Order: sequence, then structure tokens, then C-alpha cells
Amino acid sequence: MTQFGDMRGWIDALRKEGELHQIDAEVDWDCELGTITRRAFGNGDGPALLFSNIKDYNKNTTRCSSMFTGGLSNYSRVAMMFGLPKNASITELVKAARKAYASRVPPVTVKTGPVKENIVKGDDINLYDFPVPKWHRFDGGRYINTMQGSVTRDPVSGRMNVGIYRGMVGKKDTIPVLLWRPQNWGQDMQKYSDKHQEMPVAFVYGWEPSLPFAASSPIPPDVSEYDVMGAIRGAPVELVDCETVPLQVPATAEIVIEGWISNDPATFEMEGPFGEYTGYFGGDQAPKHKVRVTCITHRNNPIMRGTLEGTMPKMLNENSIMSSVQRAALAWNILERSGVPGVTDVHCPPANNGTTLIIQLRQTYRGQAKQAAAAIWGSNAAHLRYKHIWAVDDDIDIHDYGALDWAFAYRCNAAEDDIVFYPGTFGSALDPSTRLKYRNTKLYGTGKWCRVLIDCTVNLDFEPEENYGGERYPPMVRPEKQDWDLVDKRWKEYGFKD
Repeated sequence: MTQFGDMRGWIDALRKEGELHQIDAEVDWDCELGTITRRAFGNGDGPALLFSNIKDYNKNTTRCSSMFTGGLSNYSRVAMMFGLPKNASITELVKAARKAYASRVPPVTVKTGPVKENIVKGDDINLYDFPVPKWHRFDGGRYINTMQGSVTRDPVSGRMNVGIYRGMVGKKDTIPVLLWRPQNWGQDMQKYSDKHQEMPVAFVYGWEPSLPFAASSPIPPDVSEYDVMGAIRGAPVELVDCETVPLQVPATAEIVIEGWISNDPATFEMEGPFGEYTGYFGGDQAPKHKVRVTCITHRNNPIMRGTLEGTMPKMLNENSIMSSVQRAALAWNILERSGVPGVTDVHCPPANNGTTLIIQLRQTYRGQAKQAAAAIWGSNAAHLRYKHIWAVDDDIDIHDYGALDWAFAYRCNAAEDDIVFYPGTFGSALDPSTRLKYRNTKLYGTGKWCRVLIDCTVNLDFEPEENYGGERYPPMVRPEKQDWDLVDKRWKEYGFKD
């Protein structure tokens, strides 16, 4: 567990470890910054980026002149967040996340902090004072909410939720957002609407890496992400009261925007589309909920925090890498809580942001893979993820696509019910493979998916055969131990290097 104090401490740690690249050349916020980020992120092997010279925001009168992104776009930096060696395996990261999700370190309240160094209200509020990028050419606007913590409160239980939900700069004091009913803040919104009240919200930009990591994780609705952040960092999060809303935010955050959201369609503003996690533009331009900004607090010389969305082949990003760890850890916890035995590893390939889940099993009875899929699909965490599940035996390396493809080729038989469809479930309204009419969140509340289990485990319905030594499958062609040992012993004699 590691504490960095704030985002500046995190940036210093990244610089010390050679994980940060600072760009001092002037960069245009209009698409150039996003394109640089896309290329620099690469295939999950690029550095974190600090833009220090942004067009229109490099004057002495500028309120905010720099932008940080990519803090968690690499597995090595996720390992640093957990206090693990930078070369820790993905499975080690997943196990660290599982432990954090199962732990709770409640926050503490302090009187004030650096985030209160500047308090902006009334006519002085101007969201265009901040270097918010237009990340993609066809985005509907400049998206300010991409890596923030969106803080809301359940008006019944008092639990504070911290999530990441997209939002763009509308007017100088409004942020149109994408708000769905199944999301945690959507559930909070409904409770305020039932009381005919607006919902208070606070957006946190820039703090320790545990904030965006926990905020983008599907934490159970009754658990506050602040408790999980404390577990990740091994110490309570220090919170201060907001100025105009009954919420609390980290005292050492860079920037906080406070406001209120109404459920009245008459208050909505145009939002979308946006280059989404699927790698496609999603959410057509339409009237959406908006945040009416009532206050901005920030540190002196604040650093904006944002990120580039959209994953494509060989083009990963922060969401890709985080989802790979988060969704695997949560799925493993769900399987364990559901009583599914024999789970030896769980993986979400980063290219699909947790849409595909791979489960490694030590089978002891028939139907084990189907039991695992049913447990995952019946959980709240499956809302936007786990569309496709693969199950393999424990001799298959789930981090090796070649091994998965081999298992798919020779252990999966559609005629033996190894491919199972689960139609008509809730799913992502941003998935372009779903017909447009089924992505109508105003009508349905969410999208519609047909989920699939691909069972690549050895079929225990097969009869054991004498020719196979009583096994259900013939022996594999892997050399026997004595043959390996002999060849290993003589390897240099053959002229090979170690």
C-alpha cells in the first residue's frame, strides 16, 4: 500500500521512476493534445504525460495551465499504485485489487486543505478557464469529465458514491452529462427525484491514483469508494466539506467543481457524441441532464486531470489497463462469494475493457463453467461488462491468446452445448453491435445484450476410455519429464545458449 499525498506526489513518483514524459512544446487543446495522447499511450507501453504549454492557456493570467493524463495507462504504474514491484504480473495486480475491494478504510474529515486556496462563485465561474481538450475530431464538445471523481450521496443511507461518468463543457457554468438509471449515481438521482429535489454533485479532478481507480470500479452500491481508496493506499482519505453542496472531497485535490442536477427535461442541454471506451463514437447528440455549477475550488497553479477514451487494436489507454485489473478482480470476488469452486485465475484482456472475461477452472464436476457464467451475469457488476465469458481448464494460460485459441479449437464443441447464449439481458447502450432501437436508455434505462459463454474446458460428459488411460481426452503431445530433463541437461551440447 502506498500513499502519495496528492496528484503532485504521484507525478513526482512517476518522474523519479522514468514513467513520466513532460511536453513543453506548445500543444493545441483542439484535437492535437488528444492525438499526441493516442500515439503516446501506444499498446499500453507508453508513459504518463504532463502537458505544460497548452494553446490559449499559457499566459500569466491563466487560471490553469497544465494537464496530466496517462497515470494508469500502463501495468507498471498500476503496480506502483498498489506498492508492488513494477514488473508484477497481471495476476498479482488482480489479487491486490481483490484484497482492496474486500477491505474498508473509512475517510476522515479535516477542516481545510490546499483545494480551498481559491474559491470561485457567481459570475466568476467560467469552465473555459481550464484547458479542457477536445479529445477527438467528432466529439460533441470539450469533455471535462473523463477521469474525474463524481461525488454524490444516497439521500436515504447517507453513503457517498464516487464514480466516473462522462460530461462536457456546455455553457460557462454548465456541464451536460450522460446519466443512466442503473449506474450508482443514477440510482441516487432517482431517490432525489422521488423527493422532487435536485441532486448535489461534486467533481474531483486530480488526486492520488486510487481515486480514478476506485471511481471507475463497479463497487457495490452500498459501499463508498472513499472506503476502498483508503484500503488501496493503506490510510484514510482526508476529506473537506464542499462550499455549496452537502458533500465532501479530498482536501488535497487539484480542482473541485460543485453543482446540482435536475431530472426535469426542461433543464437538459445537448450532449454527445463522444469517443467512447468501445473505440467507436457513442451516445448521439441529444438533450441530457446538466450540472448547474455553483462553485469551483482549486489549488494555486492547479493541474487539470483528464484522459483519452476509446480502445482499439494496438491502441490501449487508461480505461483499458484499469479495466483489465478491476473487472478481473471483481469477477473473481463474485465467483468466490457465489461459491463457485476451483477458480485458479481470472483475466480481462485490456483491448475490450472487460467486455470479455476469461475464467481458468480446475474442474471437479459437470456444468462448472455454466455455474460460473451464471454467477457473473447475475451480478450488478455485469451491467456494462462481461458480455462474453470464456472458461478454460487450469492447464491453459489465460494470458496467452494462442493458448486460448488452441483450447477453443480442440475443447469447444457447439454441438455439445459448449456455446451458450443468454439473450435479452441488460447491457451497454454504447455497444455499436446492439441495434440502435435497443440502445434507447430513456425508454429502457439501459442497453440490451445477448451474452455468450464459450466453454473450452474438457467435457466431463465424455466417457473415460481405456485407450486414454481412463481419461476423457487423449494424452497431449507434450514430452515426458524424463525426456525434458535429458534435453535440458544436454542443451548447451546442442549448441544452444541457456
